[in-house]
Amino acid sequence: MAQPEFVPYPFTPVPHAAALPALEGGVEPRRHPVVVVGGGPVGTTAALGLARHGVPVVLLEADESVCSGSRAICISRRSLEIMDRLDAAEGFLEIGLPWTGGRSFYRDQEVLHFLMPQDENQKLPPMVNLAQYHIEQILLDKAEQSELIDIRWQSRVTAVERLADGARLTIATPAGEYRLEADWVVAADGGRSFVRESLGLALQGTSYEGRYVIVDILLDSSRPTERLAYFDPPCNPGSTVLVHKQPDNVWRIDYQVRDDEDPGEAVKPENVLPRVQSLLDMMGETSAWSPIWITIYKANALTLDRYRHGRFLFAGDAAHLVPIFGVRGANSGIDDADNLAWKLALVVKGVASERLLESYSDERVAATHENLSYGTKSTEFMAPPSFAFDLMRKAVLGLAIDHPEVRSLINPRQTSAITYADSPLNAAPGRSAAFSAGPKPGAVLPECPVMLANGERTVPRAGHLTDLIGTCFTALAFGDDARVPAELTALAERLAARGVPLRVVAVARHLGAAGSGEHAWDHTGRLFPMYGADVGTLYLVRPDGHVLARWHEAPPADEVAAAIEHALDP
Repeated sequence: MAQPEFVPYPFTPVPHAAALPALEGGVEPRRHPVVVVGGGPVGTTAALGLARHGVPVVLLEADESVCSGSRAICISRRSLEIMDRLDAAEGFLEIGLPWTGGRSFYRDQEVLHFLMPQDENQKLPPMVNLAQYHIEQILLDKAEQSELIDIRWQSRVTAVERLADGARLTIATPAGEYRLEADWVVAADGGRSFVRESLGLALQGTSYEGRYVIVDILLDSSRPTERLAYFDPPCNPGSTVLVHKQPDNVWRIDYQVRDDEDPGEAVKPENVLPRVQSLLDMMGETSAWSPIWITIYKANALTLDRYRHGRFLFAGDAAHLVPIFGVRGANSGIDDADNLAWKLALVVKGVASERLLESYSDERVAATHENLSYGTKSTEFMAPPSFAFDLMRKAVLGLAIDHPEVRSLINPRQTSAITYADSPLNAAPGRSAAFSAGPKPGAVLPECPVMLANGERTVPRAGHLTDLIGTCFTALAFGDDARVPAELTALAERLAARGVPLRVVAVARHLGAAGSGEHAWDHTGRLFPMYGADVGTLYLVRPDGHVLARWHEAPPADEVAAAIEHALDP
């Protein structure tokens, strides 16, 4: 039988020309507050976040367009929440394929059907499948709409110099070379980060020997969107195979290269395509298909010790490399960008101390270690690094057929929102101890439907609690009605005069009257018990949606002020 012919992706990146800024003697005379190196999902998310906070950004991208090939494909609910705050979630949901769970098979028997948390409280699906070129294009479209983001294509950093109060970068473009200076540099230039290497920094951790071939194919199939894993399948004995459906009838297939296979030979079409056909036959897929892309992947569990080095801040793969199992790679990078953007914005504006940026490193390094912990367990199960691990896996898979209690060991532990339990920003721990339920300091807000209303809108509109989080600290004041304590309103006004953004929103058991101010109405009655709240309860939330502090009883305004001051200068 003749092998299927290769076809291009059903998406054509648009090339962008290089252009030089106004120069004086090969130097850009204007100094920039922030330069972001790397226009992938992490760098563009950081740029959008900074712009949303009113900070101008230069975004440098070495290539001429968004990426091609098979890279990140799964976007988590937490990442979608971040995109929602950046006004970009609509594109993700319009193109992406949502899914809630997956199935694992041992040889020819199903041994696990897992479901991720999904209930009537949720605004967004737990996971969406979306190819990275779509992700980058959606974010690029948003960035191009911002007057604060200067996107520079085909702009490769070729030299990095530390300055006492910033950095100097040399940029090479097809139109010529130039130098620029910045107060701050965000390095989001990927796993082979030139910025990281230029500063003499190295990732530390574990690099696994096991390799996976990654194949994208075009296949028209009505099969539902779910994560499929096949252990020692009849179509590829001794291997592990993962399958994900993507938009545009593109399917992503990852399969383990056996130890006795040469990696160079393993990616040749004559060796790959028969295995794909065998897999499709096993799955019962009979439609014609075409290969699009073949590459090979090696799992790494690596990180920098710190993500801030003077005026350089590292994010995404430039800061850490996380195994793909559990889809923590791009999602953890997007979380990096979200954490960093509001903190760097407040520092650039002179509102917060530079010490706030140390908390970015503290929180995200801890998050990486948590992600690596889960990712390492999944990697060792997906691709056993030794005979002992392989023996254990076979035993677990065999037992799982008849013993449901061991199936949790097969669960891929999909990524979920990180709680910064030990964050240096968390405040009023003694007050938090009074709660019997609800998110603790460092946790993200659990989702819940509410009706949103304000003094100008007499008809409430359906929404969710996270719709209230903006480019500011948010105080959620729980009460019977829509009245906001006067001392909190006065505090917000005092802080605003100093450039510190605080928004106070009433969360009411009952709908307020017209003119009673902005508030959320707990029309389902679920929100108060979910948050362990009573009349007078206050949650103070960071601009990235993590809880900063909480008080079960109405706190004095000076305690709320102290929590915010601590966050600005930890």
